[in-house]
Amino acid sequence: MMSHNGMSIGDALRIYLRKSPLKPRLDEYRIQEKWEEVMGKTIARYTSSLLLRGGRLIITTNVAPLKQELSYSKEKIKQLLNEAIGEPVVQEVVVQ
Repeated sequence: MMSHNGMSIGDALRIYLRKSPLKPRLDEYRIQEKWEEVMGKTIARYTSSLLLRGGRLIITTNVAPLKQELSYSKEKIKQLLNEAIGEPVVQEVVVQ
């Protein structure tokens, strides 16, 4: 559906959300939604939490071997998640 100036409602909403104070929370939610799809069921099952704070994705797990594996894969995780959500919101990955 087009508005009177030729911009779709979806486009207008995307522009608004990009500038909104809600954007960081929405980005975090989108990452949480894509986590299992990107990383697989096993990793998702053993991940306690995913928080996005100022471009830093903080991944929490209590499983030592998984913590080590995720630590070695930080750049790949960042790349995969940014591709999955379509914009570079993850600048750094922290595993704890």
